[in-house]
Amino acid sequence: MPDTTEMEKPSPEVMLTYYRRLYPFKSIFNWLNHEHSPSRLFTQREFAFTLAGDVYLRYNSFTTADELKKQVCQLNPTRFEIGPVYSARPRDRKTVRPAMFNPILRELVFDIDMTDYDPVRTCCSNADICKKCWGFIAVAVRVLDQSLREDFGYEKLLWVYSGRRGIHLWISDHDALALTDQQRKALVGYLTVLQGGKESSRKLNIRIGGKLPPSLQNSLEYLKKVFGGLILDNQNCFKSEDGYEELLKNIQDSSIASSLRKKWESNPTRSSQDKWNDLLKIVHKQQHPPMWIAEDIILNYTYPRLDAEVSKHRNHLLKAPFCIHPSTGRVCVPLTVDMIENFDPVSVPTVHQLLKELDETGDAENQGKEIHSDWEKTSLKPYIDILDRHAALLMSETRREKLKTGSYLSSALLLTALISNSQPDISW
Repeated sequence: MPDTTEMEKPSPEVMLTYYRRLYPFKSIFNWLNHEHSPSRLFTQREFAFTLAGDVYLRYNSFTTADELKKQVCQLNPTRFEIGPVYSARPRDRKTVRPAMFNPILRELVFDIDMTDYDPVRTCCSNADICKKCWGFIAVAVRVLDQSLREDFGYEKLLWVYSGRRGIHLWISDHDALALTDQQRKALVGYLTVLQGGKESSRKLNIRIGGKLPPSLQNSLEYLKKVFGGLILDNQNCFKSEDGYEELLKNIQDSSIASSLRKKWESNPTRSSQDKWNDLLKIVHKQQHPPMWIAEDIILNYTYPRLDAEVSKHRNHLLKAPFCIHPSTGRVCVPLTVDMIENFDPVSVPTVHQLLKELDETGDAENQGKEIHSDWEKTSLKPYIDILDRHAALLMSETRREKLKTGSYLSSALLLTALISNSQPDISW
């Protein structure tokens, strides 16, 4: 069933309690900072706050997780966003020349919004979402995750449910952090077959000399497997007249489109599977490679629809994980790829549910358990554990890099000393 019910909107009192007792500021710090001691990855990072009345405060920065928590609890924002690492602390930007204040590092981020699938999904529309149409997001995650790992070698990917109708991706590999705007634009262009956001449209120039690029061909093999279940059965996309007319828009050969339209108008009860079989039969009779039309339709219906503008610019801000969506009251929770098919956005914990769990959990229930934070007593715990495991990988890599650098410096010092026939000073 579509999720059409507006949840009780969180009051300022509810939000303040959530920030004070449940929001994982330390986990957010470790994830952004890549180590326990504050570094510029955190201290020169921009945070932006949205306050009641749509007041928007940009260029905030902090030294520690405690500083961030103190400010959040003082301002009590409806949500806050995370931006890039700048060449100076954002809060000190007025003390440096404008030309010297620039974004220098930023996670590579992506945004997939369910509303971009409105032309093809049948169960919901606009802001509504259900487990059925979540299948589009699940397929997009699988395709994008595989491409980013195999084609670009990225490993530190964090997927975060947006709290209502979409999903965000944060990539924290060092190479991804250092990408320029031009490089980000090129990377997004490589991945874009169907545009989402304000420039939503069908991209037609996906074939080079008639063939798909190798990376897209790899994605297509997976999409062929899920197309029947998602498009023909789950969504039954071609059953209605509007549905099959949307399908016919993807067929550039007008004779094929006309022939199919005539057949379907005379047989309005034919299922989506029947109509798809009709299409396959007729395209097999064409002179050009018959499956091109079918393959392009599969891509058009199932390939990720990216809001490219979100990914192109380092200074773009994105909602922080574990914020509360103001309309649904749901938490923006991290997910693993293995969870994605079975994930139900309607079942995500709400802030009211979490506070109720907190109230119902007495000390007696936790006797013998070591509780470090209130969130460990709630259904938020498995999601914070996901972020903590992700942050631990980032911090482990930072430690390895520092050890490498330290080992290299020690070896270089020793070799220099041997060459100069002097005793190296290795007391440090």
